[in-house]
Amino acid sequence: MNREYAEKRIRDALKASGGNVTAARQQVIAWAFDDAKLLHELVAPHITGIVAHAVNHVVNTKDKPRPAAPAAPKPLAKDAKQDPFGMEILKAIALGNPAQFGLESGVSIKKQAASQRHIDAIRQMVSKDKTGK
Repeated sequence: MNREYAEKRIRDALKASGGNVTAARQQVIAWAFDDAKLLHELVAPHITGIVAHAVNHVVNTKDKPRPAAPAAPKPLAKDAKQDPFGMEILKAIALGNPAQFGLESGVSIKKQAASQRHIDAIRQMVSKDKTGK
């Protein structure tokens, strides 16, 4: 199929957007809503896949009820106390001193050096001699 018109319109969109591909795509989509010839030339090579997808979607959702939209959260009353949990997390991140998991109390645990006994046990495991002598 001849796609000269679509290619010309794409070039026009690229020129109008100063070479910005994303802006050109958005412009072509906007033009396609009003220009049936442009839409037809853009869609024609893909019509088989588009129709197959649409038919499969209808077949797969034929007897299934559509899920209800989630209910919007109820606004808090003016005198209701808000949970400060989320704000505490944001403050900790913003201040750059977040608590480490398990150390929320602020108690710092220093790393201890490995004992000589521990070092000897590891060396024994990796050595060929498993007798420990």
